[in-house]
Amino acid sequence: MKRTILLLLTLLPLALTAREATVASPSGKLIVTICDDGGSPTYSVVLDGLQMLRPSALGFKADFGDFSRGLKMSERVVTSRIDKTYEMRQVKQSHMHYVANQCIVEFENAQKQKMSIVFRVSDNDIAFRYLVPRQKDDNPKCAVIESEATSFLLPEGTTTFVCPQIVPMRGWERTKPSYEEEYEADAAMDVRSKFGQGYTFPCLFRIPESTIGNASKNSGWVLISETGVSSLYCGSHLSDYRQGRGYTVAYPQQGENNGFGSATASIALPGETPWRTITVGCSLKPIVETTIAYDVVDQLYEPTEQYRGGRYTWSWLIWQDNSINYDDQVKFIDLASAMGYEFCLVDNWWDKQIGRDRIAELSKYAQKKGVSLMLWYNSNGHWNDAPQTPRDCMETAMARDREMAWLKSIGVKGIKVDFFAGDKQETMKLYEDILYDANRYGIQCVFHGCTIPRGWERMYPNYVASEAVLASENVFFSEHAAIQEPFELTLHPFCRNAVGTIDWGGIIMNRHLSPDNKSRHRRKTTNVFEMATAFTNQTAVQCVAMQPNNLQELSTVELDFLKLIPTTWDETRFVDGYPGRYVVIARRHGDHWYVAGLNATKETLKLTIDVADFNVKTLLTDATDRKTKNVYTLQSDVKADKKGKVKVEILPNGGVILY
Repeated sequence: MKRTILLLLTLLPLALTAREATVASPSGKLIVTICDDGGSPTYSVVLDGLQMLRPSALGFKADFGDFSRGLKMSERVVTSRIDKTYEMRQVKQSHMHYVANQCIVEFENAQKQKMSIVFRVSDNDIAFRYLVPRQKDDNPKCAVIESEATSFLLPEGTTTFVCPQIVPMRGWERTKPSYEEEYEADAAMDVRSKFGQGYTFPCLFRIPESTIGNASKNSGWVLISETGVSSLYCGSHLSDYRQGRGYTVAYPQQGENNGFGSATASIALPGETPWRTITVGCSLKPIVETTIAYDVVDQLYEPTEQYRGGRYTWSWLIWQDNSINYDDQVKFIDLASAMGYEFCLVDNWWDKQIGRDRIAELSKYAQKKGVSLMLWYNSNGHWNDAPQTPRDCMETAMARDREMAWLKSIGVKGIKVDFFAGDKQETMKLYEDILYDANRYGIQCVFHGCTIPRGWERMYPNYVASEAVLASENVFFSEHAAIQEPFELTLHPFCRNAVGTIDWGGIIMNRHLSPDNKSRHRRKTTNVFEMATAFTNQTAVQCVAMQPNNLQELSTVELDFLKLIPTTWDETRFVDGYPGRYVVIARRHGDHWYVAGLNATKETLKLTIDVADFNVKTLLTDATDRKTKNVYTLQSDVKADKKGKVKVEILPNGGVILY
């Protein structure tokens, strides 16, 4: 019988002063080695013999001591096994089972001050964080963490799939950073970031092929992010690449939040930093399917009601500000009702252009149609110049309490809060305060103009999703974004959406980006591509950006399918793909599987998909009319061979759905 190594842990005299600890995953294939050679602690990562991270720095600097150099590893190493199950309602999987090996390594600096690092290693995921105790005489009892030495040194030749961090207080109405910059795919590590401020989490890397002995190893994949950030810490990102050091954890820029507040983190002692997470794989499957963002955090409060997922209509995407009036919103409520959708989002200026009394009437009308309203808010305050109202409703506890009570009284079920200010601890506290106060009144929250979620789906039960991406509104604003849409949406399942739910903001069914569906620029994707994004983009409250005219213009096949799409998932499986080129993902809702694919390349993609486990019967593909050359949606039966494999063709900027 093969014996599984649960934990390999050694303390070895590498030199007169060096010690080393090694922790392996439950399978034994993923190994993390921690070392204090030269007084500067490092860790390295090997997966199945392939070097994923070269020795990379550990440590931090606090206001009371330096824990980045002159450190000595203690002989005392605490080891344990983590084995837990939990349920979630709004992410890529409903039943979670997390199994990992853990070790806690203690370090001491030259001043005899101590800190520890806890590593959790599962079969494809690593999470680690710093534990900071009180020191001599039970002091200090609080600390400022000024910077981290934490780095990620990837092998030479690694390529990147990353999004640049922008300089704050720039762009439209000084609303940057809004986390809407453009990704680059397969770029070199040593190229300086566009704005010289490093890169926004998450960051995806492709490790080059290597040869170990006489065996050729396939390339590997590494996804780096963080989780567990609450009001008790700031958010972070990665620095620019430095030769020999790699990327380091970088704290917010001082200019964020209009310069107010600290760019460092203040913690009570004993305390801890957030988890830094690393997902590794010899294929992209572990990257897409990872749940590490939720595995190492806990729910912070109980939900006040059973929150539900669903679909929402949204006039603003194409009809814009002028549509925020009572009559036009009735049209989109009626559209939601006709499609069986649960929500309708009323966007900015509703307090001015509709008024609070009539919004209450509108909510009552929606409820009679089986639809609940969601309302947009400006996060407001002193951190940018965004003029949209309602303002001054989310910044203070008193204002929030009044607003949430009113929302509950008129039956509103969700809010979309926009225009946040960066990653400072003050801003993290604002997210948490909004979520906590909204939960007291049974209200779900979507954030826009915001940073990525960091385990928030698990931590805050009424949290839904964040934008934190160059989203669908940009497809309306510019033809360039419309051209880029296929690239973006075949990239995000491997990075942005892999670590957190994404409110990309719309399955766009108008051919033209205009209310009349005839003027302005055209959408560059097919209808099947757009419908497939309901499955490749993961969020529990999904925007279906249909327009009232679509009820007459779309085919019966398309309308029937758009009515049945679910938004919550019991299981997710990666099927095939490459970031920025194409993706095929399978998701299960109850007993029903949906397999969806997108093609961002300029050529027709021919794939063979194994559907033996999915029990799919119907196929939606793009077809081209021979006479008009127009592309339409074709429905047919799934024809699998004896091995359960189906051959499909996906047009350029097209899609495929099997269900």
